[in-house]
Amino acid sequence: MIFRQLFDQTSGTYSYLLASRRGGEALIIDPVLEKVDRYLSLVRELDLKLVKAVDTHMHADHITGLGALRDKTHCITVMGEQTKADVVSMRLADGEQLTIEGLALDVIYTPGHTDDSYSFMMPDRVFTGDTLLIRGTGRTDFQNGDPRQQYESLFGRLLKLPNETLVYPAHDYKGDTVSTIGEEKAYNPRLQVKSMDEYVALMNNLKLANPKMMDVAVPANMKVGLHQEEIARRGWALSVTNAMALIGKPDVALIDLRERTERERHGTIPGSLHVPYPSLQETIASGGMLHELAKATSKRLLFYCAFGERSAMAVQAAQDAGLCSACHIQGGIDAWKKASGPLAH
Repeated sequence: MIFRQLFDQTSGTYSYLLASRRGGEALIIDPVLEKVDRYLSLVRELDLKLVKAVDTHMHADHITGLGALRDKTHCITVMGEQTKADVVSMRLADGEQLTIEGLALDVIYTPGHTDDSYSFMMPDRVFTGDTLLIRGTGRTDFQNGDPRQQYESLFGRLLKLPNETLVYPAHDYKGDTVSTIGEEKAYNPRLQVKSMDEYVALMNNLKLANPKMMDVAVPANMKVGLHQEEIARRGWALSVTNAMALIGKPDVALIDLRERTERERHGTIPGSLHVPYPSLQETIASGGMLHELAKATSKRLLFYCAFGERSAMAVQAAQDAGLCSACHIQGGIDAWKKASGPLAH
């Protein structure tokens, strides 16, 4: 496995680049905007393809690199389903998996620092965001934080992992890079409490100043969505109402870009072909399935995904490949559901 821990000194943020092999797919956890060029340089040096950029929660001390990485690499942006961000390509829930080629991370909902905090676990390590820090825990006094929820996330979830599990947090301000669950149980001063009430009292009396970047970072991090209006201005977007009128037409091919787990959880639009977004390029290239479908049979390609991000990028890619009839459903299956469009499960 390729694993790199990267550090932003200004905000004390750790970002993590993971891949199963050289030349393969990669994901990055908690990227910082100012470090995006460094991440992309490393991705090139390691001969990787960045396919997912993930935030453990809505950060208040730095502006996320999710949007910039998506714009530069066309990767999928990922957060938990509780996020207040306007649009991310994929929203995960507790018990699901975050996957790329050769790697799968278990998704654990660990609220308390914020109400959208998640941890991601591999067999030997866990990425804890700001829920569990090295010799500390994330503050709980803003962004719908809740010390009772954090106590449950810590004592009910994370601290039940094997003692040898490596702990990789989103931040550190003392220079520590990694710990273990066993170490934190033994030496983390905030975990030496005897009850939830004692933990709540401890967290409610920290009296910390707000993060310096909070007033800038939080609004910016809520507006990371791809500007789908540009695709619409070019005439490549359909409203849900217009898309419904095309369902079942023989000259329209409906293409679902989501992953299998998303389709199973949220349903599909009847009659859809499944082409997961990471395999899009090979299918729209000359000789690829979608290229032949559009060219040989003159079918109009109608893409959709969860919220319209992946499908908007797919339309642009298809147009660039000469598939001039390609369009997408603006707002994705989220908008489709809100309009009571038919679903198959």
